[in-house]
Amino acid sequence: MKFENKSLEFLKKYLNTASPTGYEHNGQKIWMDYLKPYVDKIEVDHYGTCYGIINPEAEFKVVIEAHADEISWYVNYITDDGLIYVIRNGGSDQMIAPSKVVHLHGEKGVVKGVFGWPAIHTRGINSDEPVPKLDNIFIDCGASTKKEIEELGIFVGTMITYPDEFFELNNKYFVSRALDNRVGGFMIAEVARLLKKNKKQLPFGLYITNSVQEEVGLYGANMIADTIKPNIAIVTDVTHDTSTPMIEKKKEGDLKCGDGPVIYFAPSVHHNIRQLIVETAKTNKIPFQRAAASRATGTDTDAFAHSNGGVPSALISLPLRYMHTTVEMVSQKDVASVIQLIYETLLKIEPTMNLKYH
Repeated sequence: MKFENKSLEFLKKYLNTASPTGYEHNGQKIWMDYLKPYVDKIEVDHYGTCYGIINPEAEFKVVIEAHADEISWYVNYITDDGLIYVIRNGGSDQMIAPSKVVHLHGEKGVVKGVFGWPAIHTRGINSDEPVPKLDNIFIDCGASTKKEIEELGIFVGTMITYPDEFFELNNKYFVSRALDNRVGGFMIAEVARLLKKNKKQLPFGLYITNSVQEEVGLYGANMIADTIKPNIAIVTDVTHDTSTPMIEKKKEGDLKCGDGPVIYFAPSVHHNIRQLIVETAKTNKIPFQRAAASRATGTDTDAFAHSNGGVPSALISLPLRYMHTTVEMVSQKDVASVIQLIYETLLKIEPTMNLKYH
């Protein structure tokens, strides 16, 4: 699957730029710079959520949305010996931490460190072997004292990210630490680019929205939904590829990278919008998968759906392997299909469409 060189360069730069929850501004600047030629106006709220608007004067408003933040760690405690203990910022996985290189975003710039772990020789191999937990993983910056750590510009509250960068795998997959969910920001920006390239005139205002702070509670979407007050919201996020080992399909569903976008069924997903998406996929021969969520979707869909007295919302997800690791993986073919599905769905939306079940 081939993307335009300009698009691919944007994706690489965007994914490689550290943009942890609450500190999304560096990634958001890259995103806005890319989006700017394709929209009439760009806005930013107080906490960093960005949105580009096509037809800003239109009364009827449609949002297409992704979230910009990636998981990370905070410095929580520095020992007298110069070792650092952490807490999560989002759903960071302690199981993958040992032996990982990290970047600590200190007051004097980025400092390298490593998550240490006792050697196999010293911990033994038996039922008592330690398992990585929040209270036993630690970062070593090569310092011997707390004072030395602070002289590096590192204090409690310093943000920590992984430096792992984007690459392509077997000409079929994108791999990156931050596909959840900056690949969503890429996809909605590409929709805007296609609308401009193909000179499409929409009969409504389109708000291409990249929200902050999803990983800690959908907070950016909650805020921006109240600001924009959309009539319809179509959200895109990642969901689990369940075809790899140690995942129970009876619990997580049967979803696979390469088999197409995932259309969600859930209480917060509006039937009429979802049905429009399904019909659009069938009409345009876009392969798709189905998934169900019993209560909340766990995505920004819930924030938009439950805002402003209820906003008809739907969720188009991208299957992803190894979520919340540094080797998140998505199919290039699926990425292209999600872009096409959102694009084609927008062309079918009319301000006069029925948004009530009865």
